[in-house]
Amino acid sequence: MNPWNPKETEIRVQVVNMRFYYLYFLILIPIFLSVLYYIKRKKLKKSSGILFSDIHIFGEEKPLLEKKVINILKILAVCLTILALARPQGGERSSELTKKGIDIILCVDTSTSMRAEDFKPQNRLDAAKEVIKKFIKSRSNDRIGVVVFSAVAFTQSPLTTDYGSLLDFVDNIEIGMTQTDGTAIGTAIMISVARLKESIGKSKMIILLTDGRNNMGEVDPVTAAKAASAFGIKVYTIGAAGVGPAPYPVDDPVFGKRYGWLKEDLDETTLLQIARETGGLYFRAKNKKALDGIYEKIDAMEKTKFKVEEYTDFNELYLWFLLPAVLMFIAEIVLKDWIFRTVP
Repeated sequence: MNPWNPKETEIRVQVVNMRFYYLYFLILIPIFLSVLYYIKRKKLKKSSGILFSDIHIFGEEKPLLEKKVINILKILAVCLTILALARPQGGERSSELTKKGIDIILCVDTSTSMRAEDFKPQNRLDAAKEVIKKFIKSRSNDRIGVVVFSAVAFTQSPLTTDYGSLLDFVDNIEIGMTQTDGTAIGTAIMISVARLKESIGKSKMIILLTDGRNNMGEVDPVTAAKAASAFGIKVYTIGAAGVGPAPYPVDDPVFGKRYGWLKEDLDETTLLQIARETGGLYFRAKNKKALDGIYEKIDAMEKTKFKVEEYTDFNELYLWFLLPAVLMFIAEIVLKDWIFRTVP
């Protein structure tokens, strides 16, 4: 079964329906019998008579048995009549589940500035990968793809519901994997739009994460945002960078690994404009905890919607109770007025 299939029918369930409030009348039967028994005993105590240890000599055993049979038939007939009044029904219920899935492209900056280590204890890219994997695991009915970019952009993973493979693709994201350096935000958005424009999802969105400003590529980010908006694609932008200069590792061939300082170069104005143009939102993540909270907010806002339509097909079962009740009433009359009838 394809978990993203927009229409799926659930397993059919056998059900029994009944107006249960009629069953309360069954409780009255033992109460009524108890009252009758109490009244009868009270009358016997008041009446005069002679006590005998055995009544066989009076030939009363057969009439008592006959009376019990008649009373049992009456009680059973009443019980079955009450059950028939409850109108039991048996049938089948089916549910048609319509899932309106979301198509999501996770667009990740892999430029060298993502090595900055202001998202302790990790650098910006490693922190982003960890949070993105958590976001993927929180989804269940959406198609998700991954686009990576620096000076150029390409698709790391197409839209898929195979989250296991998708997590592996995210694990394999590395700085410098595009073999170029720079930040081409506009190009990254256009590659993401190309992946989403033909999709049939309920909604389409791009979650773009970067720590810099557009300085490469032939497409202006705002122009790319307008193209996304034309296809009904929402863009959430995330600026992942601390405030001020960030510690940046440098591999020195003589002194080994040492740290310099990377100047903050986040273009929040453009990222905010991209989000507004497409109906999305802009978020600033100054540390890993904030980044985690941002993806949780997006996860809560953009949920797959379900529509359930239930169908029932019932068959009337009351005749299975009413017919035996009628037969027992007839049997009670026949036994009383014909078979067990006594001549005065």
